[in-house]
Amino acid sequence: MPEICRFYGIIIAMYFEDHPPPHFHARYGDYKISVKIEDYMVLEGSFPPRALGLVMEWAAKNQEKLMTNWDLAQDSQPLVKIAPLE
Repeated sequence: MPEICRFYGIIIAMYFEDHPPPHFHARYGDYKISVKIEDYMVLEGSFPPRALGLVMEWAAKNQEKLMTNWDLAQDSQPLVKIAPLE
């Protein structure tokens, strides 16, 4: 699963040729979530509230780049790194 970003101990990644809807995966310690890119709905898993807020803030700032990476991943193409929150 290619990593596309890392910030504050949170790792964001996508699988190649993953199932719809377009989404990304986030890990934070033992926590894991899948987040729908279109509306930032958590599809699976759970996160501590503060870490979830950081993921949502980052996703909102990078929605277009996430969709570009989703399209690349569907074609098994190399993904583009996305800048972390600062």
